[in-house]
Amino acid sequence: MAEKKHEQSGFKVTDRRLFTSDGELRVEVPEEVETPKAAAPSVPPAASSVEPASVPAVSETGEMPEREMPVPPTSAEQDAQAAAYRQSSKDLDAQVELSGHSAKDFEITFERFLASLYMTSMMQLGLMRQEGEQPRVDLIGARQSIDTLSLIAEKTKGNLTPAEENFLQNSLYELRMAYVEVTNAIARPPQAGPATGTGAGTRGR
Repeated sequence: MAEKKHEQSGFKVTDRRLFTSDGELRVEVPEEVETPKAAAPSVPPAASSVEPASVPAVSETGEMPEREMPVPPTSAEQDAQAAAYRQSSKDLDAQVELSGHSAKDFEITFERFLASLYMTSMMQLGLMRQEGEQPRVDLIGARQSIDTLSLIAEKTKGNLTPAEENFLQNSLYELRMAYVEVTNAIARPPQAGPATGTGAGTRGR
């Protein structure tokens, strides 16, 4: 993404996302804002001085070396971006209010965030579905969603309100129990139906 300069506020927006739109780790490192300098006259390099692009060496175990992470944004950049984000949010809230809805209905809270993960897990287990759609089971996705909730519970331990803690623990309990039931049902061999012999039809004639 090209860098854009905000004309009104005077701050510069730098693309510092860690991943590209395709989900790959960005290789380039964002450049820092520097005072413009006079460009030196460009001299085309001689053909003999052109060196091939360096290829990262592969270790003996066959693993590629870790890529260098981009430089984190400065405090000034973070403050400027946060201010721009808040202003954009206010503009959007004003549009929502004009449409007859309350902007608070769309605010994300911790419990709403947990509820979204809970519903996602239930849909992945095939126990919930979108209206008009057939249930779909995605056990790997369900396990990852449940593990995400477990990670949240671990990382937020001691920092939640009683209501948030109760909601999180109840969600984890129900999802883990549902996961075990679904996986057991899938692993269980199908039970044979009642035998249908020809003798019964013969006796009935």
